[in-house]
Amino acid sequence: MMTVMGIHPQCQRILDITGGWRSRPLEQMEVAEARIERAEHLADQYAFAGEPEPVAVVEDRIIPNGDCALRLRLYRPASELPLPVLVFAHGGGWVFGDLDSVDRPCRVLANAVPAVVISVDYRLAPEARFPIPCEDVYRALEYAAANAATFGADGSRIALGGDSAGGNLAAAVSLMARDRNGPAIDFQLLIYPATDAADTRPSMTGECSTGFGLTRAGMEWFWRQYAGDPETARHPYASPVNAASLRGLPPALIITAEYDPLRDQGEAYGAMLSSAGVPVITKRYAGMIHGFYPMRAAIDAARQALDDSAAAIRGALERPR
Repeated sequence: MMTVMGIHPQCQRILDITGGWRSRPLEQMEVAEARIERAEHLADQYAFAGEPEPVAVVEDRIIPNGDCALRLRLYRPASELPLPVLVFAHGGGWVFGDLDSVDRPCRVLANAVPAVVISVDYRLAPEARFPIPCEDVYRALEYAAANAATFGADGSRIALGGDSAGGNLAAAVSLMARDRNGPAIDFQLLIYPATDAADTRPSMTGECSTGFGLTRAGMEWFWRQYAGDPETARHPYASPVNAASLRGLPPALIITAEYDPLRDQGEAYGAMLSSAGVPVITKRYAGMIHGFYPMRAAIDAARQALDDSAAAIRGALERPR
């Protein structure tokens, strides 16, 4: 693969390594086939994130969730004080991913904030389409607020975060919590979030539509698996840019990558939050590609993004309300 001017050499190396992992484009695959191919390279993918950072307590919990159960993984750093909470939703286009796929960044954030991080093993599409993943993350938020004392946390200080599809779910659940008068959320960490299924902005349609890992065609495939049809995808809890109002939402840090089809829709959502009076910092990481955030062993900017995230969460949650 030829080097593209402007893309960081560390990201180019990732693209060179991962470019041969798929036998054909994602949009030409059935879900089962795509999952099998992804599983074949998980160990290599996790290697980009480095060795798991030690955390004082790592505990899996199964909680009731309507007519099924929901698995959570709790990370608690050493502390005698009640810590704030970060509820985190993994990425993977709503189709891939699990607790292990974000184990390393969750460990880093738990120690760096410090906070109790609750990672959510929400149900995946297309078996569980919108709004099921949203409801699963909302259930985890409710559990965190109601049961914080059982894991040494302060349920009055909660942040919600996620990367890519998980960033979409974090934004959606922030809307749901506001609309339902649900648990108070003090902060949103939205890492290159999907916010608009009908995105026609330049990063999606031209500048970054192909050649940088995630593609426009691949993103359209993910939306079909998650929402099923364009009308459903327009729902504000699927595409948060379509919310009638963003007033009253929690402050946010939005992280975007320069060479990412989702760049412009994430930044547009940040501008919308700001226009609605919500304090927001939108930071674009130069030369980066979609998915860079957890790759701290391979990409220097990933370590910076994790540090920036921890600092922003710490600043928002450092004092009980």
